[in-house]
Amino acid sequence: MNRPPVDFTLYLVTDRNNTRDRDLNFVIEEALNGGVKAVQLREKDLSSRDLYAIASDLRKLTARYGALLFINDRIDIAMAVDADGVHLGTSSMPVLRAREIIGEEKLIGVSCHNSISALSAQELDADFITFGPVFYTPSKATYGDPVGVKNLEDITGLLRLPVFALGAITRDNVSRVMAAGAHGIALISAIMAAEDPRNEAEQLFSSLQAYED
Repeated sequence: MNRPPVDFTLYLVTDRNNTRDRDLNFVIEEALNGGVKAVQLREKDLSSRDLYAIASDLRKLTARYGALLFINDRIDIAMAVDADGVHLGTSSMPVLRAREIIGEEKLIGVSCHNSISALSAQELDADFITFGPVFYTPSKATYGDPVGVKNLEDITGLLRLPVFALGAITRDNVSRVMAAGAHGIALISAIMAAEDPRNEAEQLFSSLQAYED
């Protein structure tokens, strides 16, 4: 097995509708210039054709910066552009089946919102999870109340695999989630909607470096 290591701590999730009307590739490249080393393409409302076109562009862009590319849910698109992995949600294909399709050399991330789903992801050979929403965010309101920092700490104590804190993560609360044992942070608007995405990525990356081994 020769999977890439989960050696990134800043995991950027895309939202082309949250870029201040800027081109998605421009914002992503600014973030990559700021130190982002892993990007998840998450544009669920696009047709397969349009999603493939964006994924193909992002594959070239992330490769140029030595960053990993994950595709949300769509294993077919991930394989078509030779992405580094796929990120599965609560209604996605089961992890075991995804592994059979995508192979042993690709990474699988899983979105988890409680200890049952987190432990299941670990047992089924996921490589990392996002856990949240840790703090309140309108985009995750359908999942109920935020899980909070204490539950995040409990999860990081239970699991062997890397846990990325997700949900309204900003520079102001990075220290709280990292102190709770998170491997890193996953976020959307903090960078995508930032006035200066490169600077925001740099500042977040700097905050994370204090917790690296």
